Amino acid sequence: MAIKARNTRNLQFSMVSMSDLVFLLLIFFMLTSTLVAPSAINLLLPSSDSRTMVPQTVNVHINAERQLFLEDQPVDIDGLQEGLIDVLGGLQDGTVVLRADHTVPVQFVVNVIDVVENINSRHQVKHRVILATQPRR
Repeated sequence: MAIKARNTRNLQFSMVSMSDLVFLLLIFFMLTSTLVAPSAINLLLPSSDSRTMVPQTVNVHINAERQLFLEDQPVDIDGLQEGLIDVLGGLQDGTVVLRADHTVPVQFVVNVIDVVENINSRHQVKHRVILATQPRR
């Protein structure tokens, strides 16, 4: 009489759980890689040897088409003043980082500086404007 073992071991390896893990990792890396982009506005900043680091309160962008953006929202010059008053309202010495494309005429940069100076004189505060640059290669 032949005795059979009741518990037989299955020696096959299932790849289903491994493929689930690979797809989860793929989704994770796809989502985190889109969060790495610091700014959605494509600018070519002027180059400089200066390495001044300041804490930034608000970002103002001027792209190559001479459009103004407060953070990532498009504004005109009047909307910029109202937006800066809202953002810098409770601060005495905020920093406005101006990121202007290298092709933008100086007058547009001066217009943003004038808006900040107007806010300073009107509200008796000392906000600064810093022009962002990229390092020379």
